[in-house]
Amino acid sequence: MKTNPEHGFGTRAIHAGQQPDPTTGAIITPIYQTSTFVQSSPGVIKGEYDYSRAANPTRDALQANLASLEGGRHALCYASGVAATGAVLHLCSAGDRVILCDDVYGGTNRLFHRVFAQLGIETVLVDMTRVENVRKAINEHTKLIWIETPTNPMLKVIDIEAVTGVARKHRITTCVDNTFASPYLQNPLRLGADIVCHSMTKYIGGHSDAIGGALVTSDDEIHQKLKFLQLSEGAVPGIFECFLYLRSTKTLHVRMERHCQNAQRVAEYLAAHAAIEKVIYPGLTSHPQHATAKKQMRGFGGMVTIYLKNGLEASRRMLERVQIFALAESLGGVESLIEHPAIMTHASVPPDQRARLGISDGLVRLSVGIEDVDDLIADLKQALA
Repeated sequence: MKTNPEHGFGTRAIHAGQQPDPTTGAIITPIYQTSTFVQSSPGVIKGEYDYSRAANPTRDALQANLASLEGGRHALCYASGVAATGAVLHLCSAGDRVILCDDVYGGTNRLFHRVFAQLGIETVLVDMTRVENVRKAINEHTKLIWIETPTNPMLKVIDIEAVTGVARKHRITTCVDNTFASPYLQNPLRLGADIVCHSMTKYIGGHSDAIGGALVTSDDEIHQKLKFLQLSEGAVPGIFECFLYLRSTKTLHVRMERHCQNAQRVAEYLAAHAAIEKVIYPGLTSHPQHATAKKQMRGFGGMVTIYLKNGLEASRRMLERVQIFALAESLGGVESLIEHPAIMTHASVPPDQRARLGISDGLVRLSVGIEDVDDLIADLKQALA
């Protein structure tokens, strides 16, 4: 089946980039588990395939699928989300300034501040929930603005259209980490972003069984630069992982709907619980950027952040008592996960930065899965008793 941008998300999720195998008619894209391709004469190759680091039919199918889902022209896949992030940072040079939203995944924070800082790239942290903060941080050296929304773990929602509008006036490239929302809930390219980044490990994969990252863009020049970097650095995913992601995108829309429904119920339950000091979830009217989330997202996602009363003691007790929620890093799988950011996913973030953001000992992050929601609530109830 041939798809086009007018087709619905579910149709594109199942069919975009994928045609029946021309040799056998197999409806599922085969795993082209090969490192190299035979040439009929020196330099004469079939299509564009000569070596799998450069291109592979299975990876190409996945990249076409992701581009369609994000509403972009091009997609490139990587061995991990941070590998994809690093590729974008390689668009910068020594002396350039990058504006980074102040609340991001711990691995992103580490990459910007402890790896690329050594190459002379300056990173400035900004609370992007107020667009004037972005304007103030721009100078003549600013090359890139990196937005993560909703953020990890504080679930701040940044107005993508407002920030990218400022960036365009100054001819600054923008990249949006869309991992928490997934292409189903939010499409940053349509809101003015130049590049979209994903940790495919999370919602795109959805089954906690593969590591990968992706970049999507509609800018031909940016795509060519990123493709050159992909070829040169070689941080590409394995072909079997690409096959797994193609399996997963087919159900992304169905899974995300259930994630959103369950997370809303869980957030509402916890907001009324006596042991909980505060619940952060974009779907609650108490969320400070609820209106922005409603404007730019199709749903509010599967992530819920909570503050427990009595800090570390209460959070540790809860995390050790859960039975259906699994105490583990990562997120976005069909199974529910729970973790302690200050000790786990954001341990590499400097303590003073964590304190400014509010990542305290009483903070717990939940990735609400697609189990029966009544069972999830019952599990939280007994863990908090």
